[in-house]
Amino acid sequence: MNQRLAPGLTIARSKIHGQGCFAAILFRQNQQIAEYVGERISLEEAERRRCSSGEQCICDVDAEWSIDGSRGGNGTQYVNHSCQPNSDVIVLRGQIFLYALREITSGEEITTDYLYELGLDGTRCHCRTDSCRETISLAGITGDSAGQASETPDHHPGNLTPVWGGACEG
Repeated sequence: MNQRLAPGLTIARSKIHGQGCFAAILFRQNQQIAEYVGERISLEEAERRRCSSGEQCICDVDAEWSIDGSRGGNGTQYVNHSCQPNSDVIVLRGQIFLYALREITSGEEITTDYLYELGLDGTRCHCRTDSCRETISLAGITGDSAGQASETPDHHPGNLTPVWGGACEG
């Protein structure tokens, strides 16, 4: 793997899916873990790439732009889904950031909930947590927990796509 990793991250085999993004240092609750980086592409190009074969690491930023983490990524493209995530995705001023929801220890896999990112398509979940929904969808989620994504002026739940995170095999 010839890529520059974001500080404090390492890539290793995941028990959830393929390769995973792991903490190489302690991340405190609410601490920024890293920015999701890669090639900035138009939504039109993102849709074209999504139609190609293989797994993708494309994350929509807004109604105009996406980031393809498989091209120029920093390891964050290997963040896998969990129904009990330890990080949250925040879109701010056209950039995508991961923040720790709780303390994340060195060696722990960094995960996020693809609930919003996956457009509720019912993709099979492999996180194996006690509260696993078995599919990555709103099924079985009610009330306030259905709106768990962090809201900032620039955060757009549902705007990130089905092909984000943990999908790239190294």
